Amino acid sequence: MRRILFPLILGVVGCAILIQLGLWQLRRADWKDGVLDEIQASIEAAPMPLPADPDPSMKYMPVTVSGTTTGAEIDVLSHTKEQGGGYQVVSRFVTDDGRAIMVDRGFVPQELRRAERGPVRLNIRGNLHWPDEKGSATPDPNMDENIWFARDVPAMAKVLDTEPVLVVASFVEGDAQGVEPIPVSIQGIPNNHLTYAIQWFVIAATWAGMTLALIWRIRQRKY
Repeated sequence: MRRILFPLILGVVGCAILIQLGLWQLRRADWKDGVLDEIQASIEAAPMPLPADPDPSMKYMPVTVSGTTTGAEIDVLSHTKEQGGGYQVVSRFVTDDGRAIMVDRGFVPQELRRAERGPVRLNIRGNLHWPDEKGSATPDPNMDENIWFARDVPAMAKVLDTEPVLVVASFVEGDAQGVEPIPVSIQGIPNNHLTYAIQWFVIAATWAGMTLALIWRIRQRKY
């Protein structure tokens, strides 16, 4: 019995720790589900006029804006399942009260990227957004070709000479000029906690199996 005591204790303690990590990830999954439900409710709330001084704490707020595009735009590399590769069109937009903001009007396929999109009056319903898309590995924009690889609100605002405010269109009234709105959604927000929990439980089961195998080998030894 003395020979198997240490591996038994090690196995029990290890399994207990791994199982606790799995249970913690399950609690995190429940928490993240609640956060996603709150975000979804915010996205679907009744829209309101654009606030006077929007900031990132208002992320996902539904708003309505009316005004005119200026023809200046930024093309952000993107894709959809239905159409494959293309671009999201971020346009400079002057509201009826004279504010210059940015509107992510939506998606155009590769072949429509260079189509003429001159100034046009639009009524837009959408959501304020400050996407967290730019990482350490994200390439810098190709300014010569006007191709961006992430929506970086402050950087785009400097190029388009607007307030650092981005409205992602969900509905456009007027000539959309072939641009298909891609509304803000929670689909791109990661929630991998259930997967992590399963991984911890699998590791715990493996640890238990290895412990039992070790104890069996110890008991088979002859002295």
